[in-house]
Amino acid sequence: MAEITAANVGKLREMTGAGLMDCKKALVETKGDIEVAVEYLRKKGIASAEKKASRAANEGVIAQHIQPGAKVGVLLEINCETDFVAKNDSFRAFCDDIAKKLAADPTVNLEADRIGVVAKIGENIVISRHQRIEVSGNGLVAAYIHTGAKVGVGKAETTGKEEFKQLVRDITLQIAAGHPHAVSRDQVSPEVITKEREIAANSDRLKGKPAQAMEKILAGVLDKFFQTYCLVDQGFVKRNSEVSVKEHVAQIAKQLGDEITIRRFVRFQVGESAA
Repeated sequence: MAEITAANVGKLREMTGAGLMDCKKALVETKGDIEVAVEYLRKKGIASAEKKASRAANEGVIAQHIQPGAKVGVLLEINCETDFVAKNDSFRAFCDDIAKKLAADPTVNLEADRIGVVAKIGENIVISRHQRIEVSGNGLVAAYIHTGAKVGVGKAETTGKEEFKQLVRDITLQIAAGHPHAVSRDQVSPEVITKEREIAANSDRLKGKPAQAMEKILAGVLDKFFQTYCLVDQGFVKRNSEVSVKEHVAQIAKQLGDEITIRRFVRFQVGESAA
C-alpha cells in the first residue's frame, strides 16, 4: 500500500480537479495508487453527472474566445442550475477554457471536461450551443459579452485599416442592445416577410382599406419592421439613433478611405436556445 500523503492528495487534486475530501477518500479506497485513484474519481464523476443530467439547467453564461490575430472566434452558451454558480469564478474559467478549445478545434470532445466540472461544482452543466466564426484576408472577428454574461455577440467585418477597430466595438454593442436578427434586408427570409405582411394586413386599423392604400401602408409597416429586425437599418445607439447603422458605417468608411462590410454576426442570450 502506497503512503497517503498531503503531496499525493494535492497531486490528485491537480490531476482531476476534485475536492480535498473526495481525493483523500479515493486514495484510501485505492490504497494510495494515484493512477487507480484517478480512474476511481472519473467513474464517480460520470455516475454523478448521470444522476444530475435530469435536473434543469436554466441559468448560465455566454462566453467567447478570439484567437490571436482575430481571424477565428467562438461564441458559446453553457448552462448550469443556479445563478450562484453562473457567477462563480471557477465556472466562468471553465466556460472560457471550453471556448478556447472550440476555437482551436470545433470537433473536440468536451464530455470529459463537462463531467469533471459537474463533479467539482455539484450541478448539472450543459454545453448548449456554440458558433465558430472564421475570416480570411482583411477580415476581423470581434466579440462582446454584455455585463452579467447573459448576452454575447460575435461578428465578422472586413476592411484594410486598423482604425476601424473602434467601429467594430461599437457595432458589437449595438447588436447586444438592439437585438437584430439579420444584417440586412436581403438576409430576411421570405417566410418572415410574408408573416409580417399578413399580421399587418389583418390588423383592425387596416381592415377595409382600398387595395392601393393598403400596399402603400404595408410598405411603410415593413420598413419599420426592418428598422428593428435588421442591424444596418437600426438607429445607431451611440448617436442617439439620429443616423442608421448603415449610414454611420458609410461615414467611417469614407473617413478611412476604405470599404467596410458587416458580413455576419451571432447573438446568444442565456436561455433562448431552450425556449
